[in-house]
Amino acid sequence: MNSPIGRIPVLDLHPLVDHGRRPAKAVVNESFQVSATVFREGHDAVSAAVVLTDPDGRAAPPAPMRELAPGTDRWGATVTPTVEGRWTFTVEAWGDPLATWHTHAGIKIPAGIDTELVLEEGALLHERAAAGVPKRKGRRETVLAAVDALRDTARPPAARLAAARDTGVTEVLDRYPLRDLLTVSRPAPLLVERGRALFGSWYEFFPRSEGARVVPGKRPVPGTLRTAAERLPAIAAMGFDVVYLPPVHPIGTTFRKGPDNSLTAGPDDPGVPWAIGSPEGGHDAIHPELGTLADFDDFVRRARDLRLEIALDFALQCSPDHPWVTKHPDWFHHRPDGTIAYAENPPKKYQDIYPIAFDKDMDGLVRETVRVLRFWMARGVRIFRVDNPHTKPVVFWERVIAKVNASDPDVVFLAEAFTRPAMMRTLAEIGFQQSYTYFTWRNTKRELTEYLTELTGRSAAVMRPNFFVNTPDILPAYLQRGGRPAFEARAVLAATLSPSWGVYSGYELCENTPLREGGEEYRNSEKYALRPRDWEAAERAGRSIAPLITALNRIRRRSPALQQLRDLHFHHTDKEEVIAYSKSAGGPAGSNTVLVIVNLDPHHTQETTVSLDMPLLGLGRHESVPVRDELTGETYHWGRTNYVRLEPGRAPAHILTVLRPSSPIGGSPTP
Repeated sequence: MNSPIGRIPVLDLHPLVDHGRRPAKAVVNESFQVSATVFREGHDAVSAAVVLTDPDGRAAPPAPMRELAPGTDRWGATVTPTVEGRWTFTVEAWGDPLATWHTHAGIKIPAGIDTELVLEEGALLHERAAAGVPKRKGRRETVLAAVDALRDTARPPAARLAAARDTGVTEVLDRYPLRDLLTVSRPAPLLVERGRALFGSWYEFFPRSEGARVVPGKRPVPGTLRTAAERLPAIAAMGFDVVYLPPVHPIGTTFRKGPDNSLTAGPDDPGVPWAIGSPEGGHDAIHPELGTLADFDDFVRRARDLRLEIALDFALQCSPDHPWVTKHPDWFHHRPDGTIAYAENPPKKYQDIYPIAFDKDMDGLVRETVRVLRFWMARGVRIFRVDNPHTKPVVFWERVIAKVNASDPDVVFLAEAFTRPAMMRTLAEIGFQQSYTYFTWRNTKRELTEYLTELTGRSAAVMRPNFFVNTPDILPAYLQRGGRPAFEARAVLAATLSPSWGVYSGYELCENTPLREGGEEYRNSEKYALRPRDWEAAERAGRSIAPLITALNRIRRRSPALQQLRDLHFHHTDKEEVIAYSKSAGGPAGSNTVLVIVNLDPHHTQETTVSLDMPLLGLGRHESVPVRDELTGETYHWGRTNYVRLEPGRAPAHILTVLRPSSPIGGSPTP
């Protein structure tokens, strides 16, 4: 049955997820717009406001809404929740008799039509309004003074009308409006989470490669959690917030994969970390070659001392040697011959992995999954990157995440799901705080503009992107063919378009050799082999773009505009190879606005004119303002049209802070 429409219709509320059955999302101190369609019959004026109610049931003062575009009946206001928890918001709409009167009076008084009647109507309305204004600070007296002026026949009619339009009167009545026919929307749910759910810089590396020794003709010696911890200061120095580890659990030996996914493994091949489980243990154990649980605890402690959080891969799959295979055979799909089915994505076969079958004992799998997650949470892990969640039932993840976040709302789940849009959105709706995206495959100006418009628009109410520039599985063609300039451009795009971004180890060295032409897998992939790197030698030789990555993360931490998702605008350039966009904290006229211009062509210098939509920057069309390039420190004066020259290898981009007088430009995230 449809709900009553209300005396003043309030329709198409946004953000609203699944018709209000699930909460929209925000993080603490994240500003976002609430909008609704509000109108009434005839020509009388309406007004509207948003009311946020916090987790303790306390309602904030109404935030006045404005019509977003004249004649559209679409109203909006920006609101900012301040604490974690489950909030609600409502839209209040009402007939606005004072606004209606002002419109009529502005026409009739100058024309001399019903002058005294119109002024008396205004006096009566202001008397009604004054009754709802608190007496403190003289506010009520301000409105009553307008009543006296409207009735003062000794004054000209125009002066009496002007008294009612005095700034002091309108400011009071904007705060305490006269509301007729008040209509309130149904409460809409809002889940407010910690800042790390939206903002962060991620670094992924394999502990077994860090400190490993690989000498031809000799048995390779893998790195350990202890040697991997030696890499943490360098990661922190680059400005990363999160260290993401692939699975650290025992690896099976049955059907173990060899180098570059070959089906035959030698006795010294380490296996794939995602083939989890052996006689040494399963998802709640550490691979013996990496060390012990005490070593893991020390790794987490050393990361925390450097203000780094640990994200742990959670891959819900098993090697044939996993203890679950014998203890819980009903958790796996058996073929007609009695054997357990291994994972397949035809024509690909993953004989070293058994996928889980969920429908025979979902309750048991939920209990065990929550137990395993809590095991690592107790050891300091508060972020989980979930491997391939789209290959498991959505309802399973909904139950698991709900159980974990009910007692530990600070735990963040990242969905590693490169799949169909409906599945990706639904995973976000049912609880995943972050999502991998198609960013890796969006390279042209048109592709980036269309995709980011989608991600920062209505999708932002539920799906938070994390832009990884590469992964152990994905070496994009753009990086293979574009060399160092391509790596620089993609880093700038990821770090400035999305509040969360990430790199897989080796990106800073511009590693770009594919296994085969036309594929996206790395040659000598670290998934199947140890890959020690000589970081110091690379930096001495100038082969590392770590200085650029460090600068990007420093700029992100200093720029509130880059820590938010929703306020993104693209600006015109006369070259398809150059993209320009701006982000603002607090709206176009907010405290921090950043302009980014990137050369998408890694092979050629591009010269172009950037035409700025000045009102989107909170500036007049003919205004000129100083801008500071955060990559070089240089300052320019920019106006509506600006010449730009970007040379690959020398100047991949401009990242410009708009310098507004008396406005702060610094800020810091709230993880």
